[in-house]
Amino acid sequence: MRKIGEPSHGRPSDLLLFAQSTDLEATITARLCGVEIEVRGASPRGLSQWLWDFDARPIAEVPAVRLENASMTVRTKCSRNGTERWRDAGQCGTHWSDRLRRSKAIQDGRISRSAAIMRAVARLGAERFPVYGRNVYESSRIDAFLDASLVFARDGQIYLLALSNGEMSSDLYSRMKGSFAAYLSGIEQALAPQRGFLVGDNVTLADVCFVSELCLFHNERARSSALKTAGFSLLLDNEFAKSFPRSAAHFRRLLGHPAFVPDVAGYLEKIERNDGRVN
Repeated sequence: MRKIGEPSHGRPSDLLLFAQSTDLEATITARLCGVEIEVRGASPRGLSQWLWDFDARPIAEVPAVRLENASMTVRTKCSRNGTERWRDAGQCGTHWSDRLRRSKAIQDGRISRSAAIMRAVARLGAERFPVYGRNVYESSRIDAFLDASLVFARDGQIYLLALSNGEMSSDLYSRMKGSFAAYLSGIEQALAPQRGFLVGDNVTLADVCFVSELCLFHNERARSSALKTAGFSLLLDNEFAKSFPRSAAHFRRLLGHPAFVPDVAGYLEKIERNDGRVN
C-alpha cells in the first residue's frame, strides 16, 4: 500500500482509493490480503489544496496549464465551510464524493462506499488470504455482521455529527444508546464462550469492520465535555470493558495485529491528543 508519489517498486496498484479521511476497512483488508492499493486523499482541512478529479493530487503538483484551462477546471466554494476548492468541470454543482456515489460509477469501474470498497479489496486478494470466508456459509455469516455494522455506523455518524455541531437531544442520545448496546451485545454473543474471532478461526471482514467502527466511535471521547454540558455521559466510557468484556478484549487484541497497527494506532492516538484541545 502506498500514497501518491511513493515508489511502486515495479508493482502496479490493484486499486486506486480516493479518500477524504482514513479508510480503515480498506487499508486493513489490503494488508491482510496482500493487495496493493494506492491511496490519494487529504484531511478535511487540506481538501481545498487538492484538485479533485479522477487523477486527484495536490494543486502544487498540477501543471499550471491544466489549472488555467477553464474548460477543465473551475474554482468553487464549499457550501459547508466556505473554503475554495479546485474541481473538475464535470463536477460543477456537486461535491466530488457525491459524484462518486452515483450508481453509474459502478459501470465505469469505480466503486463507492467503504463497505463495497472493502469487499472489492477482499475479492482481489481472496487467493492469498480468505478474509471474506473460506466458503459460502462463512461468507454469509460475515455479510450478516457487515449489515449489523452498517446500521451501527449509520447511527454513529448521525450521533457524532450532532455532537460535533452542538445539536444533541435526548431522543438522539437514547437511540444511539440503544444501537450501541444492541450492536455490542451481538458481538458478545458471537464471541461466546471463548471464540477468538467473530467468524471461523481467523480474522475476517467481520473483525475488520468491528474494529473500524469502534475506532471511529472513539471520536465521541473528543466531545465528552459537550456531552456533559448537555446532561449526558459517554457511551464508550471507562466501564466499557466491564459491560462488554469479550468485545473489549477482542478489540484490544486486534489493535495489536500487524495488519491493524499501521492505521488504528495513529488514528486512536490522534483522538487522544485532540481530546483535551477539543474539550
